[in-house]
Amino acid sequence: MDTNQSAAVDDPASAFYADALDLMESAAIPFLIGGAFAYSRYAQVNRETKDLDLFLRAADVPRTLALFDGAGYRTELAFPHWLAKVYCGELFIDLIFSSGNGVSCVDDLWFEHAVEHDALGRRLRLCPPEEMIWSKAFVQERERFDGADVLHLFLTIGPTLDWERVLMRFGPHWPVLLSHIVLFRFVYPNRRQVVPEWIVVELMRRFAELRVNPDSLVCFGTLLSREQYLPDLERFGYEDARVQPHGPLTPSEAEIWTAAIESKK
Repeated sequence: MDTNQSAAVDDPASAFYADALDLMESAAIPFLIGGAFAYSRYAQVNRETKDLDLFLRAADVPRTLALFDGAGYRTELAFPHWLAKVYCGELFIDLIFSSGNGVSCVDDLWFEHAVEHDALGRRLRLCPPEEMIWSKAFVQERERFDGADVLHLFLTIGPTLDWERVLMRFGPHWPVLLSHIVLFRFVYPNRRQVVPEWIVVELMRRFAELRVNPDSLVCFGTLLSREQYLPDLERFGYEDARVQPHGPLTPSEAEIWTAAIESKK
């Protein structure tokens, strides 16, 4: 499905999406549109997609699943820490309330800074670009790397981004943001001014002053890829940065997310 508006409205899946949005709106469950719809709007790049991504608060997931169950759709809490699904035959909608690594939890700020946009024949609210950058920056799997998406968002809407909120969102994981800014200046050397100089200076200051405990055996690579850093956990004695007390996930949630690697293949 092409994410430009005319194609989206004419697509056979549009009836399913329209009904889903009607259900959400009738039940007054707050949601945001993300994924390819939002990305295409911000990055000005049309992208084919086979699903619809709805972002909502974790507290609203149980009643959302009950809503779709009552309407005759098949639902699934695919991963208890971040993702549920609604199915209509082979079509599906992702209900996203966090991220695979557990870092980018959907909270009130997502809704406070949502962007209104006409899509699917109605007025909808899109995920804010700052939160989209925050979420995409950590997607660095072997089979999927969203770094180019982050750079395209810098390129097209960098001058209007709330960079202070972007920095706040990354929090202790600011090196991930710095790495994307470095790549941006490499890819688009003539557009370096798109990223404010103050944030570059601040991140480089932090990098220069960074001190790490040499006895710490925490691997932060698992925040970037659920698969590629498993050898560090299994063979080299590292602890998983996603898992409590280092991160937000319980051991069980991390195990479920890891076990799904084989089914994905």
